[in-house]
Amino acid sequence: MTYNEINSKMPSCAFEFLEDIRHLCEKEVNSPKVETNPKAITKKLKGFAKQYGACVVGITKLNESHIYTHRGRHEENYGEEINLNHKYAIVFGCEMNKEMINRSPMICEVIETSKCYVDASIVGMILSYFIRSLGYEARNHMDANYLVMPVLLARDAGLGDIGRNAILTNKIYGSRLRLGVVTTDLELEEDTYEDFGLEDFCNECKKCSFNCPSHSLSNDSKISNLGEYNWVIDHESCYTKWRYLGTDCGMCISACPFSQDLETIKNTTTFKNNKTLIDEALKEFKKKFGNRVFVPGNPPWLR
Repeated sequence: MTYNEINSKMPSCAFEFLEDIRHLCEKEVNSPKVETNPKAITKKLKGFAKQYGACVVGITKLNESHIYTHRGRHEENYGEEINLNHKYAIVFGCEMNKEMINRSPMICEVIETSKCYVDASIVGMILSYFIRSLGYEARNHMDANYLVMPVLLARDAGLGDIGRNAILTNKIYGSRLRLGVVTTDLELEEDTYEDFGLEDFCNECKKCSFNCPSHSLSNDSKISNLGEYNWVIDHESCYTKWRYLGTDCGMCISACPFSQDLETIKNTTTFKNNKTLIDEALKEFKKKFGNRVFVPGNPPWLR
């Protein structure tokens, strides 16, 4: 639906580049090992990640729930069991431009998401190269080459929470983050999960599910009466819509009030047990955008 013989080449080229650098995610470790202080090296790594374009960085210990059991995606190793014995995950997010994402589901959206996949891959490559230069193991987990689950790691590393749209939602950037991960055996200092009341907010909001063009998101409460987790994506209906649109849609990202720099959200520490503030934020969203965010047309440089 959105295909353009020139503009559609832009995201395609980004993903082609990512495929070309995939083999660089794992390399030999230098020796000898440089002695480091966990507190000092953690500070350096977070600053280094931001120097290369990350807007948020967190660290958590790896556990089995973070790691895929078997490889997928690529024929050469499809189905192989994953054995990852790294201790820590450095998780970071690269911000997706609001005006581009607010043009979802048009071609601007996938140009921006693919660009930020590249941004995250570069941050991860540099961090992993740096850590290996100090004599420690490090692996970059990037588009089409994840052995871990970035969203779960980002939540546990304090970068946000998982909302109704099943995407990590950050207090500042909302769902407009593209995540990357570097795992390592380098000793680091951990961050902790922060609850800013996203579940309470999502229970009232439901904008992502109501705006989803494929009805792939649940309108129900997070946990059903039978104890089932409802806030998951119907992957088949979602991907079918992607194929029809020619983009990865993004409407659940733009529809999220946390993605839109609302003053009420910026000025609130937590929405937990605070329906009054949630209603105030939703009222501000409706005043600015109605029920749906959409910026029509392409930016001038794409016309």
